[in-house]
Amino acid sequence: MLNELKTVSYFHAADWAVFFAVLAATAGAAIYGNRRLKKKQGSKPSGILDYLLMGRQLTLPLFVATLVATWYGGIFGVNEITFNYGIYNFVTQGLFWYVAYLIFAFFIAPKVAQYQSVTLPDLTEQMFGPKSAKVAAVFTFFYITPVAYVLSLGMFLHMVFGIGVLPGMALGTLFAGLYTAWGGFRSVVFSDLVQFFVMCSAVLLVVIFSVHTFGGLDFLKAHLPASHFTLTGGNSWLNTLIWGFIALSTLIDPSFYQRCFAAKNPDVVKKGVLISTFIWFCFDLCTTAGSLYARALLPQAQPGQAYFFYSIQLLPVGLRGFFVAGILAIILSTLNSFLFIASNTLSFDLLRTRFKNVVLSNRIAIFAVGVLAIALAHLLHGSFKEIWLVLGSYFSACLLVPILMGYLSPGRISDKLFVGASLASAAAMTAWRFIPKHELLQALDPFYIGVATGLIILLFCRRRREEAYVTRITYR
Repeated sequence: MLNELKTVSYFHAADWAVFFAVLAATAGAAIYGNRRLKKKQGSKPSGILDYLLMGRQLTLPLFVATLVATWYGGIFGVNEITFNYGIYNFVTQGLFWYVAYLIFAFFIAPKVAQYQSVTLPDLTEQMFGPKSAKVAAVFTFFYITPVAYVLSLGMFLHMVFGIGVLPGMALGTLFAGLYTAWGGFRSVVFSDLVQFFVMCSAVLLVVIFSVHTFGGLDFLKAHLPASHFTLTGGNSWLNTLIWGFIALSTLIDPSFYQRCFAAKNPDVVKKGVLISTFIWFCFDLCTTAGSLYARALLPQAQPGQAYFFYSIQLLPVGLRGFFVAGILAIILSTLNSFLFIASNTLSFDLLRTRFKNVVLSNRIAIFAVGVLAIALAHLLHGSFKEIWLVLGSYFSACLLVPILMGYLSPGRISDKLFVGASLASAAAMTAWRFIPKHELLQALDPFYIGVATGLIILLFCRRRREEAYVTRITYR
C-alpha cells in the first residue's frame, strides 16, 4: 500500500520546473488576453461588450476549451464523493449532467440565441421583467460565488507548499482575481485554453500509470467495497435523484449562458456543447477511475486529498510536477470564470445604475466577490458535497421551473408571478429544513418542496390569469 503524505516538498527540481512553466503559460495567456482587449476596445459601449463577452466573437475551439475547463474546479469534491461512494460519483456528477447538456444543445441553445443578452439576469429581464431580473441576479450571485473552488485552492496550496488553508485561499484568489480583472473575459478564455490541455492530460496520465502498475477492474473490485460499484453507493434513490434535478440547472447555468452570449453564432454553441459533452465523459471516467485507485491504495487517507497524494507517488519525476500543475489548472479555470460571472452579476445586474464605469466597477467587484467567497469558505469548511447540494438546490428549485416555463410559454408568466414563485420556493425550502417532521418525511429533501411550491404557484396563478383574461374578452 502507498502512504498518505503530509507535504510534497520532496519534489525533484524537474517537477517544480514543469509546474512553474505551466503557471507561467497561464499568466502569459492572460496577458495575451489583456493585449487583445486593448486592441479591440474602441468606444465605451463596445469596450464594455468586449470586456464582458469578448465582443461576441468566441470561436468553436475556444468555446469548447473554456466551457470544458470551467466545469471541473471542484476536483477535490469529486474525489471526495468517489472515495466515499464509488461510481455513484460518475452517476451524480456525470450521467445526469450529460442528459442536461444534450437538452441544452438541442432545445435551449436555439431559444437563447433569440436574445442579445449579456448575462442570465439580463435575459430574465427580457423574458419576464425588471423585478424578475433582480431576483434572478440574487440567486445567481450566491450560486456562482466560488466558495467550493476557493476552498479547493486553499487545500491545494496547503498540500503543495504547506501553508495554511486560509492564507492559501487568500493568495490563490488574489492571483486569479488579478489576471481575471486585467483582461476580462478574454483573459479567462485564453488562460482556460492552456488549462484545458494541461488538466485533461494530467488526469489521463494517472489512469494510464494506474492500470499499468496495478492492473484494471479486477484489482479495483478486489480492494474496494462492493457498494462502490452500485449506482447509489449506499445512498437512497431520493437523494441520488436530487443530483439529477440539480444537473438540470445546466439549463440555466450562468457559465453556460455566458459562453452562449459570447459565441459567434448559434451553430458554435450547439456543436461546442456536443463536443464538450464527449470530452466531459472521458474526463469523468478518468477522475472516477483515478479516485477509485486512490481509495483502494490509500484507504485511511482524507477522502478529498487521497487522489492527489496517490497520484504524486504514482507518477515519475517531471510528470509528477505536470500532474500538480493539472490540478491547479482544474481549480483556477473554474475559479476565474466564477469570479468573473459573480462580479458581472454584482456590477452589471445589481449595481449598474450606481456606477458609470461598468468595467471599473466589475474589476473592483471581482475582489469583493473573492473576499466574500473566502469568508464563506472559512465559515462553511465542510463537505464539498453539502456545499454544492445546498447552493445548487436553492438555485435550481427557485429559478429552473419559471425560466423553462418562460421558454415553453412566452409571455404567459408575468414579472410579479416570477418573483412570487421564486421567493415562495426559497421560503418553503428554508422552512422545511427547520420544521419538525414525521420520520417518514425526513428523507424528503427540501429541494423537492421548493420545486413543488414554485410549480403549483406558477400553474395555478397562470391559469387564474388566463381565465380572467378570457372573462374580460367575453364580457367585452
